[in-house]
Amino acid sequence: MGQVDEAIDLLRKARATSPRYYFIHLHLAAALGPRGDLSEARAALAEGVKLKPERNPLARLRASVTSNNPEYLRLREKTIEVGLRRAGVPDE
Repeated sequence: MGQVDEAIDLLRKARATSPRYYFIHLHLAAALGPRGDLSEARAALAEGVKLKPERNPLARLRASVTSNNPEYLRLREKTIEVGLRRAGVPDE
């Protein structure tokens, strides 16, 4: 929704509170990637992958999406997926 800095702050707080939830690390990596904070994005990605290795490839992440809302899927592709690619998540 265009509030990346706020999202990053909230995700960092969530990670500090609940470090065992892999998706918090992945979403933080996705938010940091487009902003250019690649070392922190890669570290967050590595931690998320360590917690849930089967969620690493982007294709598997896409398969886990339960929404079929086209607007959400387009927005997800333009934000989360771009951020994860920049952080180092392979497409396959």
